Amino acid sequence: MTTATGETDLQTLLAGLSPALAPRPRAIRTQAHDAPVPADAIMLFREDEGATLVVEAVEDDATHADEPRWAQITLRIHSSLDAVGMMAAIATALAGRAIPCNAVSAYFHDHLFVPWAQREDALDALRALSGNDGTTTS
Repeated sequence: MTTATGETDLQTLLAGLSPALAPRPRAIRTQAHDAPVPADAIMLFREDEGATLVVEAVEDDATHADEPRWAQITLRIHSSLDAVGMMAAIATALAGRAIPCNAVSAYFHDHLFVPWAQREDALDALRALSGNDGTTTS
């Protein structure tokens, strides 16, 4: 049995989400396995049907002008790959606001990809979930 690296306590995870928005939109694309991978790819995942890449969206790229733009929100808490319930709580909070979410769990952090137009609402939902919604109580 291996020791989990990172936080596993659900309440600690949710309280410490500390979401950070990447300043530029991302694009999620697919390509053939044998196609060259762009050097600046943020993520690569190989599936049977092809490779999925996350890259920085380029505004003046006519080839991909109609593709959706995604906001990347990094949850800055160091979550364990063994953590249970965090993504379910996040998905529920975002679904309550009709925000689709594509999640990637990396070794240190989780990264959420939400529609660029809904990025601020997603950040608000995450802050509310963590108990840090910007409101103060006296």
